[in-house]
Amino acid sequence: MVGKITCYRGLALLYYGALSLIEFSRKVVLKLFKLSKKNTAVLLIILSALCFTGMNACVRLSGDLPSIQKSFFRNFVAAVFAAAMLIKERTPMKIQNGCRGAMFMRAACGTVGLLCNFYAVDHLALADASMLNKLSPFFAVVFSIFILKEKASPAQLAAIVIAFAGSLFIIRPTFSNMELVPSLIGFLGGMGAGAAYTFVRYMKQRGEKSTMIVFCFSAFSCIVTLPFVIIGFAPMTAKQLVILLMAGLFAAGGQFSITGAYSFAPAKEVSVYDYSQVIFSAIAGYFIFGQVPVPLSIIGYVIIISVAVWTFIQNNKSKESIQ
Repeated sequence: MVGKITCYRGLALLYYGALSLIEFSRKVVLKLFKLSKKNTAVLLIILSALCFTGMNACVRLSGDLPSIQKSFFRNFVAAVFAAAMLIKERTPMKIQNGCRGAMFMRAACGTVGLLCNFYAVDHLALADASMLNKLSPFFAVVFSIFILKEKASPAQLAAIVIAFAGSLFIIRPTFSNMELVPSLIGFLGGMGAGAAYTFVRYMKQRGEKSTMIVFCFSAFSCIVTLPFVIIGFAPMTAKQLVILLMAGLFAAGGQFSITGAYSFAPAKEVSVYDYSQVIFSAIAGYFIFGQVPVPLSIIGYVIIISVAVWTFIQNNKSKESIQ
């Protein structure tokens, strides 16, 4: 009985803490800084990059636990945050008509992408895992051709080819590379995230709320991974549990920050700042884990980020010419 009461108190504390943190963040960003919409979006993008770096660091610090178990705790906290937002906004727990299939695919692709990313974080340098995950915008362009029926320009297709070529410097596909399998799994994680973002765009075009998308993804991931967590549960120390809950808090902060960023400004104008996560991850990897990226990985970072910056500039030039 005492254990149940303590559990309920913990959930209540987490719930009200989520509401307080969300309200505090909103007031700080909108009232204290008094930034323009674009600058607010940039600040939120960089904040999300910091949060996701913190999440990855916590995932690594939690030790030798199954990736599925880590994913469950990450998404459990995110689901609580999203539920708190839905209740606060009094949003009906209903998926928009025409979005149910897309919601399932977003949740499924996102879950696969997250599991792959967590595996990569556990087995690669933090910066390498983050960079492979940041291939997701390029995958999103590819999936948009088939799912959203969008046309990719020759420049976009060239950027995708060059970015994927850059990823080979990180993956280093040789049999002598002991990190080949984790790198390929990290690459698949970027693919899953790219597909998930494409389905998010599909639903946003049809009026689905961001909070509902986050909640459905987090809840779906918890439900899918729970049986595997129960069957293969690895005992955790109190320290590991706290670290995983911190990973969930960082993930929720990153998810809502990046969602908020794109509500203040179009992705074409601010998405490039998301690559700051690679810099933060390299710093965290060096100071926390003593990781130093190998020269080939650094070449891959430069290629992929350069292509992302070039694409960002080209998109804004196209926008200015249209106007």
